[in-house]
This record gives sequence, C-alpha cells and structure tokens, in this order.
Amino acid sequence: MIKIVVLAFLTLLISLMITPFLIKISLKFNATDKPNHRKVHATPIPTLGGLAIYFSFLIGLVILQPENDYHLAIICGGFIIIVLGCLDDLFDLSPKVKFITQIIVAVLVVFCGGLQVEFINLPFGGQIEFGFLSSVVTIFWIVGITNAINLIDGLDGLAAGVSSIALFTIAGMAVIMGDVYVATMALILFFSTVGFLRYNFYPAKIFMGDTGALFLGYMISVLALLGFKNVTIISFIIPIFILGVPISDTLIAMVRRYINNQPLSSPDSSHLHHRLVKSGFTHKQTVLIIYALSAMFSVAAILFSMTTVWGSLLIFTISLLAVQFLIENLELINAEYKPLTNFVKGLRHK
Repeated sequence: MIKIVVLAFLTLLISLMITPFLIKISLKFNATDKPNHRKVHATPIPTLGGLAIYFSFLIGLVILQPENDYHLAIICGGFIIIVLGCLDDLFDLSPKVKFITQIIVAVLVVFCGGLQVEFINLPFGGQIEFGFLSSVVTIFWIVGITNAINLIDGLDGLAAGVSSIALFTIAGMAVIMGDVYVATMALILFFSTVGFLRYNFYPAKIFMGDTGALFLGYMISVLALLGFKNVTIISFIIPIFILGVPISDTLIAMVRRYINNQPLSSPDSSHLHHRLVKSGFTHKQTVLIIYALSAMFSVAAILFSMTTVWGSLLIFTISLLAVQFLIENLELINAEYKPLTNFVKGLRHK
C-alpha cells in the first residue's frame, strides 16, 4: 500500500506542472469564466482547469494500472463526461443536453459495466432487494452526485477542496475494507486534485469549470458506490456522510426552489457558500468553513462505520440536527422557514 501511495503522489507533481500550461492555453483560446451577478470574481478567469486533473489522473492510471471488472466502463464514462464538460465550458450547453448526457453515461456504467446496488442488508435482520429498481437507484446516484459537486463549484477552491476531502476519506475507508482498487483510484484522483488546488485556491488563477466539476462528481459517485454497494443499510449511509456537504446543499436547493415556487433547475444565489458570504464571512473564510464541515462529515462517516447500530443512529440524528441548524440560521430555504427554532421556543414557553 505504501508503494501505491508513493506512486499516486507523483500525480500531484504532474498536476502542479500541467496546470500552469493549461492557464496559458485557456487564455490563448479565450476559454475564460466571465463575471456576472451570480459570480464573485470581478475579472475573467481561465477555465478548463479540469483537464489538469483529468490528464494527471490518466498518467496515474498508466503508472499504477489498477484492475477491476468495472474499470473499462468507468474510464469510458469519465472520458464522455470530460468531453461534455469541455464543450459546456467552451460553448455553454443547455442544461437538458448536459442532463441527458449524464444519464447516458450512468446507463453505460450500469448496463455495460454491470455496476449496480442490488440489495441492502438491514441492521436487525433481513434485506431490501431493489430488483428491477437497482439500475434506477444506481443511475439516480451517479447523476445526482455528479451534479451535486458541480453545484458547489461557486467559490475559489471550494469544489476541489471538498472533493479532495471526500476522495481522501473514500481512500481511507477502502484501505480499512481491503479494497485496493477503490483505494488506488481515489488516491490517484486525490493527488491530482490537490495539485490543481494549488492554483485554484483563493485567489484562483484558474477554474476547473464544468470539465473538472462534472468529472470529479462522476468519479466520486462511482468510487463511493463501488466501495459500499451490497452492504448493510448503516454502511450504505457512509458515502452519503462523506458527501454530506454537496448532497445536503443540493437537496436544500431543491426544497428551497419548490417552496418558493421556482423551477428546480433554475440557478440562484442562496447556496451554502452564497449565504455564508452574505452573512459577513470573507471568500477565504467561507471556503475554509465548508472545508471544516466536509471534514466533520467525513469523521462522522468513519465513526459511523465503527460504532454500534444505536451509536450510528445517534450520529445520524446529531448530523441531521446540525444541518437543520445551518438551514435555519443561514436562511437557506427562506427567512420564515425555522421549524426547529420555533419548536425550541415553544418548549421554553411551556
């Protein structure tokens, strides 16, 4: 395992060397992210930085050559996602085209690669068989996480940092479980992303764009699924904890748009990072706060895997209350949505 870590570390050096080159290429072809009312940067920033992550990742694959029955389908799906991201960064594709392409990729991984969540063992005996829904559940997971990472890509270094924390946690859990393939893939991608983060952290010299955000989301969704499929319902929640920040931010956005009578696909400026900035935190402070939240979710995931069923339920309950606390205090839904606060006030007056 030490050899794998050392060789995977080489991808960090490769990423550090490739990223400055891509900054020049992006500027040469005017592939930049232009400022608008929803973005915090004031000048055009080179994009296509996701290619630095992807090329470093590919070189890492050549060096370590991980093997798995699902490997070919995963890599082919990743290539399609990269092409999709590049086209979107260059030509601003419609949400419909991106969504359909993501579904096609997920279908490729499920039906051609054979990756599916077929059942979950219940903690008190028995199991839930997904049957024909197993493919639907898997496709929903891949598309959902792919978009979740893309949605949080709103501040310098945010998506790259959160993804790095998730990948490091997945790699650590895979080592504990003895899954060499998932550990190797996660480490290669982790070091590739950290190398890019050197140029992407505030103030960013380059953005990963949809190229990087969609690719990271896709790979994280697949690796998390590979590491925890066909296990207990407690263990199945582990990847949800690891990806707690992007998943919760996405679900909150959907609820917010539904309650406020907005289209579910419409962009807004009320995501977690937007609300933290509006609350008075600086750009850098906001990113570091979300890093800390991601790390806390990852620690919870590790504790979740090591404790008893009742301990897991306690951790799950505390996490839900913490998320609800953030929702209400940062007004992530709207200013009136405060059921927990109102409940506590009601108890005080009794």
